[in-house]
Order: sequence, then structure tokens, then C-alpha cells
Amino acid sequence: MPYINIKVTNEGVTPEQKAELVAGATNLVQQVLDKDPSTIFVIIDEVDTDNWGIAGRLVTERRKAYG
Repeated sequence: MPYINIKVTNEGVTPEQKAELVAGATNLVQQVLDKDPSTIFVIIDEVDTDNWGIAGRLVTERRKAYG
């Protein structure tokens, strides 16, 4: 029972993009691991940029600095 967790910042990922991520991740695991798609779970977590850091800085601050 594969479990896939995709984390993205909450900056406008559309429902259509999420559906594409779920379908793509499911297809990949089905092809590579030969798993039944009905047993593949995909969770998408949207994380606020104040709760995500890169290179020692919050994404919110990096976005402000780099426009």
C-alpha cells in the first residue's frame, strides 16, 4: 500500500494541478513498482510560506527579497 506525500507551498496550486499530481504520482508508482492503483494513496499538503524554510530563511522572506 504505497503512500505518497507531496508538499507544496500554498501559492495558488489549482485543483486541476493537484489532480494532475495525484494522477501522475499514481501512474509512476503503478509503472515502476507494479502496484494496483486502488492501493496507492497520494496526499497533498499545502504549507504556508511562513512555515517553510530554504537555506536558513523563510520562503515568505525569500519571496519578498527576490520579488
